[in-house]
Amino acid sequence: MDEGTMKAVLFDRFGGPGVLYVGRVPRPVPAPGEVLVRVRAFSVNGGELAARSGRARLLTGRKFPQRIGLDFTGEIAALGTGASGVAVGERVWGVLGRSSGFGSAAEYVTVRPERLGRVPDGLDLVAAAALPVATTAVTALRDKAALRPGERLLVRGAAGGVGNAAVQLGRAYGAEVTALARAANLDFVRTLGAHHAVDHRTVTPAELGLFDVILDTAGTDLPAVRRMLKPGGRMVTVAFDLTRPAASLGYIVASAVHGRGRVRFFSGNPKRALFDDLARQVTAGKLRPAVDTIFPLEETAAAHRALEAGGVRGKYVVRVD
Repeated sequence: MDEGTMKAVLFDRFGGPGVLYVGRVPRPVPAPGEVLVRVRAFSVNGGELAARSGRARLLTGRKFPQRIGLDFTGEIAALGTGASGVAVGERVWGVLGRSSGFGSAAEYVTVRPERLGRVPDGLDLVAAAALPVATTAVTALRDKAALRPGERLLVRGAAGGVGNAAVQLGRAYGAEVTALARAANLDFVRTLGAHHAVDHRTVTPAELGLFDVILDTAGTDLPAVRRMLKPGGRMVTVAFDLTRPAASLGYIVASAVHGRGRVRFFSGNPKRALFDDLARQVTAGKLRPAVDTIFPLEETAAAHRALEAGGVRGKYVVRVD
């Protein structure tokens, strides 16, 4: 086997999960200021489904083959010239930067050290791959919404990757947490710390009442969700409706000047300080990885298929042997 290449998940055309395959690509070499990470696991995220299907082609372009994978866990394998703050052999987790695009679904990845954090001792690297996305929940609740103890928090999509972390963190921050999820997942979100677990298909906004903070992970029906805000309430969405992207983003922008409560939207771009905070939450027992199923690299397409089917409890994780 050529030591200058590595396995990576690729696709040569837009389409369903079946377009994904494991091929060989050149093994990256860390540029000055970068490090090489031996990837042990990554998780499957909704943005990758959009990229693979072609719904995000304005962002990904049409040049093939394309890569997938956004977050990862692993060990530092090599340091580029001038790279500092990390050492070879350290266990790390991270998320590729916005300019890097996708590509962590591979045996190795290069990244700048400031985009990495140290995985807490005793936490399995495969299970830990469920947690880098939790930085999005930290940013949403702590920084964007400024969630305070005693406030009512509604988490929409509470059983998913960001949602399950938001339920745990909302409880840790002292909020009264209401979790919206499928009926089959209500017991699951209760184990995460939700005070109230509600089937999103059988309840009306009037029955739920009003909330100080709403974290939305679906991006659909934003006007109806927004009407559940108390005066002075804050709503954060980490997704938008890909079937109507212009209208969805237009509504988010317009919410800053029309109606009650601005809808805040952001795209996660975590750096070391945020990963350090994540590690503290894990070490303190306030946050734990929620892994639904672990897939081998060769079955990445099956992981995509499972996420598209809905009903995930936590994260689908792919192990890189």
